[in-house]
Amino acid sequence: MEKPGNYIKRAKDLEVYKRAYAVSLDVHKATLAFPKMEQYALADQLRRSSKGICANLAEGFAKQTHSRPEFARFISMAMGSCSEVETWISYAFDLGYISQAQHDDWLQAYAHIYGMLINLREKLK
Repeated sequence: MEKPGNYIKRAKDLEVYKRAYAVSLDVHKATLAFPKMEQYALADQLRRSSKGICANLAEGFAKQTHSRPEFARFISMAMGSCSEVETWISYAFDLGYISQAQHDDWLQAYAHIYGMLINLREKLK
């Protein structure tokens, strides 16, 4: 997690945000190669749910000055997006759009991100 004494000014300074952002870029790039018929379906769902993690962290972080429970709520929504993206990754693999290696790498990355989100939410209690 974040090092003690380091002041986090924006959501993008959070390690979990940085990791989620990096993976979402990889997801975005990979889904551009999906078949045309999937660009507004599976590919779009994958892109949106992967980006939703960072979006929820950013919005919740900005609101924490008024309400820590509100930030915790947005972290929970980011966790939901994380679970959602894992589902779409499985569909993409089962339909043959991503390799086994890509599937495994993404699922491992999102499992780690999910754990980081749990830890962050616990710190707010």
